[in-house]
Amino acid sequence: MRYFLDTEFNGFCGELISIALVPEDAGLPPFYEAISVEDPTPWVRDNALPVLETRPRSRKEVTDLFAAYLMDDPAPLLVADWPEDIALAARLLINGPGYMKPVRSLRFELVDPDIIGPMVPSAVPHNALHDAVALRTTMLAWEARMAR
Repeated sequence: MRYFLDTEFNGFCGELISIALVPEDAGLPPFYEAISVEDPTPWVRDNALPVLETRPRSRKEVTDLFAAYLMDDPAPLLVADWPEDIALAARLLINGPGYMKPVRSLRFELVDPDIIGPMVPSAVPHNALHDAVALRTTMLAWEARMAR
């Protein structure tokens, strides 16, 4: 199944703050978690942290929950519109030097928002869950236009 991925992170190439996976099937539950951030940048403190809609957890907890969410899907495809989202999602599976959480299979797809646009605005900008929902809406609308 396809999942639309978005993350929030602490500044350019910074640590993961929140991550969301929104299934293509709107009837299935999304994944949305946040990680405690020790020293947020001023922009993150003012724009991303106030719109978190979940209690931050430890990185280990989020890693465990993320891997468990994906485990029952034999072929998940995570679709993102920014390279750092993919990097942070992949890095989240690393749970120690030389160790990763088990996943059956995991594929990533990067789409260029300038090509699939116009982007549907997020209901809550800088919130990974709402941004992932907007990406799903945008992608499905673009695919419907291309199928005509």
